[in-house]
Amino acid sequence: MGQVLHAAPVTARGSVEVFFTPWDDAEGAILRALREARQTVHVQAYLLTSRPIARGLSELHARGVRVAILADREMERRGSNSRLAELIAEGVDVRFETRYAAAHNKIILIDALSSHPVVITGSYNFSYSAQARNSENLLILRNHPELARRYLDNWQRHLEEATAPE
Repeated sequence: MGQVLHAAPVTARGSVEVFFTPWDDAEGAILRALREARQTVHVQAYLLTSRPIARGLSELHARGVRVAILADREMERRGSNSRLAELIAEGVDVRFETRYAAAHNKIILIDALSSHPVVITGSYNFSYSAQARNSENLLILRNHPELARRYLDNWQRHLEEATAPE
């Protein structure tokens, strides 16, 4: 393991939306948040098999929003329903994490460096099962630039170790 860092607490601010599947429409909430993106979307995914979320990311890329994805390499290799190959073919920047037994982060950062960023996180994988079959949680945290920056810094730290598609 690396050095243990004790990060300073982040003071609560902004708004929080909470979703619990299968009862709440977490996927719909993610799609609504994605439609708000204007500049950048950073994704960290253990699994990305949801067609609607992949389509949302593809549409953002097509309209000029910079979309960048970090994904777990082993889950990509094992999963027959992954949408990542389609996104790569469309020109979306996808990199794979290989250092960890499981690259298990599940986050979406929308316009992380803006004054109104969105951080989406929780146990929720970006998959049909997460919405329809599993018991999952999802948080959408809005308008907290310091929190978004902390998540983006961590995302970039993972990017430095990630590999390009083969």
